[in-house]
Amino acid sequence: MNSRSRYKTKQKETLLQYLETIPGTHVTAGDVCEHFKKQGTTIGQSTIYRQMESLVDEGILNKYIIDGNSPACFEYVSPDTHREAEICFHCKCEKCGKLIHLHCDELEEIQLHILKEHSFKVDPVRTVFYGVCDQCMA
Repeated sequence: MNSRSRYKTKQKETLLQYLETIPGTHVTAGDVCEHFKKQGTTIGQSTIYRQMESLVDEGILNKYIIDGNSPACFEYVSPDTHREAEICFHCKCEKCGKLIHLHCDELEEIQLHILKEHSFKVDPVRTVFYGVCDQCMA
């Protein structure tokens, strides 16, 4: 890890304080920009993008790239939950774009089955099931 990734700035601290209030929530850099804009906090868009990438490098944020048409999603993970957060699957609503983070024993069993019976290791962080969320079905 280089020394630049640990460099503290007021903007980075403000960003981290906000992200710590929403653990387990997926946000895009655009969502974060919008939050600070509504709060009247001045942090430039490029600063937010750069600092979020830095937090990914430090292991404070997980970054999910679902497909080429959607912005990357980020998730705050505390050091004690980081390991658990890495093992997950995702569902993406094809109507509203909502991303749902899944921790599911049954899916982990399927992952083990695919490895054992088909000699293929599934990457759960990059596995996305497409469909329609409950809100869009209503």
